Amino acid sequence: MLERVRKNKVWTIMIVLIFLLALWLRADFLTSVKHNVSHDSKYYNEMVHRLFDKGIYSYKEEVPNARVTPGYPLFMASMYIVADQIGMEPFPLIRWVQVLISLASLALMYIIAMQATKNKWVALLSIFAGAIYHPFIWTTGAVLTETLALFLLMAYLSMQLYAFRTHLKRDAAIAGVLLGLTVLVRAEFLPLFVPLYGVFLLQQWSKRKEGREAAGQSRWAIFKKVALLGIITGLCLSATMLPWWIRNIVTLHEFVLTASQSNPFSAGTYPDKDYSDRIVPKPKGMPEKEYAWVRLKAGFTTQTWKYIKWYTVGKLKYTYSHMFFGSGHKPIYYAYPKVPFLHLFVVYSSIISLLALVWRWRHPGVMLAVVIIIMTMIRLVFVPEYRYNFTVMPLFIILSVWLCIYILQKAWTYGARRKSA
Repeated sequence: MLERVRKNKVWTIMIVLIFLLALWLRADFLTSVKHNVSHDSKYYNEMVHRLFDKGIYSYKEEVPNARVTPGYPLFMASMYIVADQIGMEPFPLIRWVQVLISLASLALMYIIAMQATKNKWVALLSIFAGAIYHPFIWTTGAVLTETLALFLLMAYLSMQLYAFRTHLKRDAAIAGVLLGLTVLVRAEFLPLFVPLYGVFLLQQWSKRKEGREAAGQSRWAIFKKVALLGIITGLCLSATMLPWWIRNIVTLHEFVLTASQSNPFSAGTYPDKDYSDRIVPKPKGMPEKEYAWVRLKAGFTTQTWKYIKWYTVGKLKYTYSHMFFGSGHKPIYYAYPKVPFLHLFVVYSSIISLLALVWRWRHPGVMLAVVIIIMTMIRLVFVPEYRYNFTVMPLFIILSVWLCIYILQKAWTYGARRKSA
């Protein structure tokens, strides 16, 4: 490792400078603004105190419930213990720890970019874009799940891509544990490994057909090998979540897969987020989730085009057209002018990369496209919020930078040929 650093001094210096820039921007942000505390943060704070004072795990209630997964509340609880030991307020401590987590996420971005593209310039410029991308800075001040969820998702994807390369059971198991931890922070990532293994299986079959890596193996043998790795990942995911499932069965006398909160699904049935819309009257006493299904049925049958637009273009626009601002702060922190431009450029340029990867699905980088597509489809089911684009933005950034590097390399090659002609 040290030998590689000595041989690549300039490269190492550039990486170190990028991380110093990222650290300075995040530290400058934390110390130069007044941070707002969102209502979710207030409920989390009450939740942690209730857990310490009464031994009750519950969100927004005084009785035990499973409305939110335990990953972030337990992270907060650990920070409260540390803050008490060192005589510090918990929220500032959480924010500074999240700065370190954010920097670790940048390191994982570099690893994922190298795994997906095998291009060190893509990896370097991706972490530079990540260092200055404002939502990654702003969310370090938010006592919310985003920063921790992003780190765990990047850790899982990095390990999953590594397991796809090594085909080792151990690596598939570690990937499962990391995905389980991710789900315990943000539940929507639960099904992610299934389509990833599905595409991986198709890639392995394709290699057999082309007589490369899997030559001499039957399709059935390849299927069994990939299925075994997928089962190991799924079992380790389940083992990681098992304490949460047991707690819910013992305490609540019901099985809760992730969380019992259904508001995001219900709120997603209101086109353009018009909550005054009453396409059908709500019967008194009808559960919110049941009423959501009634609304969907009525909407797609009586206002078909409106609901089709809402569940496609409408929700996509709400999710990706703006950046997530964290929990808010004053004055608004801008490290450079024209801040929204970077976000919009990354999102729109990534569309080209996504289409190219769908066409060239045998490329290892297609796994990034699979994550974006699957998570976007999942988001279309729920209420659209700008914060929901946050966790996949590192992948958007990698794909955007990859496209830019590809274009520059082609232009350089073309220019060199013109000069030599």
